Amino acid sequence: MKRLWAPWRMEYILGEKTGGGCLFCVKAKESKDRENYILYRGQRCFIMLNIYPYNNGHLMIAPYQHAASVEDLDEETLTELMLLLNKSLRLLRRAMGPRGFNIGINLGKAAGAGIEEHVHIHIVPRWEGDTSFMPVLAETKVIPELLDGTYEKLMAALEKE
Repeated sequence: MKRLWAPWRMEYILGEKTGGGCLFCVKAKESKDRENYILYRGQRCFIMLNIYPYNNGHLMIAPYQHAASVEDLDEETLTELMLLLNKSLRLLRRAMGPRGFNIGINLGKAAGAGIEEHVHIHIVPRWEGDTSFMPVLAETKVIPELLDGTYEKLMAALEKE
């Protein structure tokens, strides 16, 4: 039998489960950017690592405004979302050298939104050969780098900008 180690999951498994409100609203209000993997704060939106990533470097961009859809955002917030999308792409290219990206917004549960009450953009860096038989046969995605390592790598690249 082969083993797949994911030691960071133990904190989630054993951690206290709270109904502490919207993830994006709660994390944005806290002053714990490193602990919350927040990489950058703009005037209206922020960039953070997804702690349950589809791939290394999976980022999310969310507005501070609690809104379920991009239709509910003003023009300035929409503009900053797109500017931070570009900033995220540059950052990921510089720090991790991906060969492509999946970028998406899931609006509503039927579209796959895990947090449907607060709109956010997913940016998933991709490399040729970054998928294997694991997702197909074992319904498991292998993430080869710890979040702290990815965070450090991205922060170092961000400081050079």
